[in-house]
Amino acid sequence: MKKSNVIMLIAALLPLGLFFFPLWKITLEAPQYPTPLGMYIFINDFSDVNPNDIKNINLMNHYVGMKYIPEAIPEFKIFPLGIIITTIIGLIIAFKGNYKWFLAWFILMIVLSAAGLYDFYLWEHHYGNDLDPKAIIKFTNPDGTVMGFQPPLFGSKDILNFKAHSYPRLGAYFLGLGIATSLLAYFVGKKSHKKKVAL
Repeated sequence: MKKSNVIMLIAALLPLGLFFFPLWKITLEAPQYPTPLGMYIFINDFSDVNPNDIKNINLMNHYVGMKYIPEAIPEFKIFPLGIIITTIIGLIIAFKGNYKWFLAWFILMIVLSAAGLYDFYLWEHHYGNDLDPKAIIKFTNPDGTVMGFQPPLFGSKDILNFKAHSYPRLGAYFLGLGIATSLLAYFVGKKSHKKKVAL
């Protein structure tokens, strides 16, 4: 098996780390919570960082009219299937394809990852801005519009007396490393091909 194909094999397997490690983490810091509230986002589940964190976030959000964080969303069925399918495609390419197919897999994963991030942004936007008009507490912006509570897609953001943090976790790094490794496989394969042609 060529060196580039071995590298592509590793690239195809790395995204499977998403089944074992969280993809993202959202943390809420506030003076009234000595221990910050947090939530891990897996490709198939939401999980507490500390016991009862999601329950406490839901209770807090209820007062400002935000929806409860659901136990499941449609993406929890789509994302795992997507990872399995792309891994199988990657493995087939690793065993049967040439370096040009490695680049095709790289592009496919970039497009799907970008679509996933956009979907995550839309979910956050809906979650933080589609508020119940009958909420117990209402906050408005200086211009009089209803204040939204959308956490950041990436980075940190002040929301009232909370500081919200949103950052990728180990599962995302496995995915990113897999994508980067497929690009490496492409360049290694391309270099090997040029040497072969030169001979």
